[in-house]
Amino acid sequence: MSEQQSVLKTGTSTIGITFNGGVVVGADHRATMGHFIANKSVQKLFKIGDNLALTTAGVVGHAQSISRTLSAEVALFELRRQQQLTVKGAATLTANILSGRPHWVQLLIVGVDEDGGHVYSIDSAGGSIPDVYCATGSGSPYMYGVLEDGFEDGMSRTDALKLAARALSASGQRDAASGNGMDLAVITAADGFQLLSPDEVTKLLK
Repeated sequence: MSEQQSVLKTGTSTIGITFNGGVVVGADHRATMGHFIANKSVQKLFKIGDNLALTTAGVVGHAQSISRTLSAEVALFELRRQQQLTVKGAATLTANILSGRPHWVQLLIVGVDEDGGHVYSIDSAGGSIPDVYCATGSGSPYMYGVLEDGFEDGMSRTDALKLAARALSASGQRDAASGNGMDLAVITAADGFQLLSPDEVTKLLK
């Protein structure tokens, strides 16, 4: 087995969707090593602030390192400025970290600020692209089919959650590197970051 094949990768399906009043963000649980399913409960969705979340696709070590760094930097910013970091600010910070030393990752920065909900896709070299919805990882082609069929501007929280769950479920059924359940969260200005319970996710899928 080559060195590259032996690296634990998240394979991955992650998603971010804006809705009227906030954003929905989610990720699957599977990690792969080549064609081998190495772990069925990997965390790929991270809260990095009360108004911000990160999703990760790529090498697990790089993803975990970035999540720790971003959580610390966001906390320091809020402590010094006594205000929340904007989503664009968090995306720029992340892009600057990756442009300094590229990582084998593809990331989403998702959150809410005074301008509403936002989703930013960050590539491994630090490119930052905003959009109203985005999917990353090996399962993204299957998720985009669902997203482009079901997304509407100004959709409700419930409809955005159902769409995200349906997209992640589709990728888990078709992409061998994605699956084993999902994490879903909602971020709004009023309630901040709220992770759904496994029972709530199950109800959405039904």
